[in-house]
Formats: sequence, C-alpha cells, structure tokens
Amino acid sequence: MHRITLNQQERDEVAELVAEVAGDDPERWNPLEAMDSSTELAERLPLRLRQFLAGVRKNESDVTVVSNLPVSDDLPPTPIGWDIAAKTGAGHREEAALLLCGSALGEPFGWANQQDGRIVHDVCPAPGHENSMTSASSETELSLHTEDVFHPCRGDYVSLMCLRNPDAVGTTLVRIANLELTESVRDILEQRRFRFYPDDSHVGAVLAGAAAEDYLAGRGYDLGAVVFGPAERPYFRFDVDFMSAAASDVVASEAIISTNREFADRIERVALLPGDAVFVDNYRVVHGREPFNPRYDGKDRWLKRLNLIRDVRRIYAMSDRRSRIIA
Repeated sequence: MHRITLNQQERDEVAELVAEVAGDDPERWNPLEAMDSSTELAERLPLRLRQFLAGVRKNESDVTVVSNLPVSDDLPPTPIGWDIAAKTGAGHREEAALLLCGSALGEPFGWANQQDGRIVHDVCPAPGHENSMTSASSETELSLHTEDVFHPCRGDYVSLMCLRNPDAVGTTLVRIANLELTESVRDILEQRRFRFYPDDSHVGAVLAGAAAEDYLAGRGYDLGAVVFGPAERPYFRFDVDFMSAAASDVVASEAIISTNREFADRIERVALLPGDAVFVDNYRVVHGREPFNPRYDGKDRWLKRLNLIRDVRRIYAMSDRRSRIIA
C-alpha cells in the first residue's frame, strides 16, 4: 500500500486551495461547476503530493492512501442518507479536497442514475437499506467488487475520503497481483463467457426488489472476460453479486465460485481515519466493506466517494454531448 502523510504546512496549503474551490456557502456548492477550477488549482497542490500522485499514475499503483487532508472542525452530523447531504451541501469542503487530489490523478465523472447525477457521492448508512447491496448498507458485508463492473467507461480509480469512522469500519481489498489462480481457472477467466450486470444503484428499486433467485432478470449485461490485458501485469473485473455465466456454462460458473473463494484468503483491510483518502485502482483491485451496526445518531461512518477516469474522452466518445455525467 502506497501512502503519503501531509505535514502541517502541506495540510494548510491544501486547506487554502479548498477555500478557493469550495467557497463559504455549502448550499451554493456545485462540484460539477467547480470541476474546471479544481483541475487548474490541483497544479498548486504541495509539490511532494503532486509528485507522489504522478508516480501513482505512472506506476499504476494499486492501493494509495493520502493522509492528513483537511477536515472541518465544524463538521455537521453524518447525514441519514445521501439525499440529505445533497440538499444541505454537508461536507462540501471535504468534497473540494477530494476533487483537488483526484484531479491530479484522473478526470472526475458521475452517473445520471446515481445520487441524482452528483459528481461526489456520500457514503453513509441509510435507514431501510441496512441489508442492501449498495453503499447505503451497513449490517450486511459489502461484497468485494469492481465498481460499475458492467460498463466500458467504469472508473480507473475509485476514491474514498473519510470524514468520520468512529468504529474503525474497514474497507476491504483484494489485489489481482496477490491471487494464486490455477492455470486452468485463469484460462477460463480470460475467455469472453461472463455476463456483467448493472448493480442496484443503477437499475433502481423495481429490479432491486426482485426475488433473490431472479434479481438479475431483466437487466442488460456486458459479455466479457474477467482477466484481460497484459499477461505479465493483467487487469480484471469481478462482482460476485452482479455477474454470472450462461446457465449452461457450468465450467465458467465454477470459475466464478473458485475465484470468489480465493478472495477470502487474500483480503486486506484499511480502516480510514478522518482526513484519509484512499485511491483504489479499479482495474487491479476489488474492494468492499465490513459490516457494522449503524446508530443514526449523527456520528456514523461517513465517506465521500469520487470516480476517476484516466481519459475523459472515453466518456465523451460514447455520448452525443460533452458531459462528465454518464446517462
């Protein structure tokens, strides 16, 4: 795991840039409108941080943590659901800090059908979603997965910045570099015989509420391989909850099961502290979250999430408009 901890001077420098980007009024904060200024101001981040993030991008580092980013002393209570945060602009300075760091590594983007098309998402427990398969869950473990596994423009990096984590809930990780797949299983995983489906955050409540045995029914899917790219340093995508093999493809189904079993022996965890931001290579690492008991008392775990793509023109090329929001 690659880590940099900002010293006090560097933290103060980031805080000054945050103030320029975010302004003083959280209700007027609009991350999408702040994108251009964030990209320009990212060039003024502390030199040591910029050099560190440039190395992360060049070397395709799989898990990266930036520590001691500024977090407000007057942080509001953890919102009970992302929609509450969206209405109030809660944590807007922390969103600006994540945008600044993220812009030094990639291009931020969002999804029209996730959190009303917001660029920066709130990750916090929501009543009624304790056992869902989304980031609003809590009591159920969030399975190891590739973010937005179904889409060709899925992010190159998923970043999470911690505002609050009093129970030291761990973000779980497995790197493809640590897997010990048999030659026969890897051969199957390299073949285009796997279906990758949009998760519940993309399809909405109707499909998400389907019976357990057919909850993927009716969803479109992308057909492809699990393992792909350079043999000496491959990429992969995997989400046991939102992937399958064809019903008759027993061998591919068994490969999914054995790979998921292999994950169990390779799990790492990072319990983020306030001011920590983790950047996960979405092509080389799957990530998840440990279960926890929410209190809904304003002190629950609260993260900000930002998706980053190395070349935003991949998104533009799939649309008829120049937008960072994938429709």
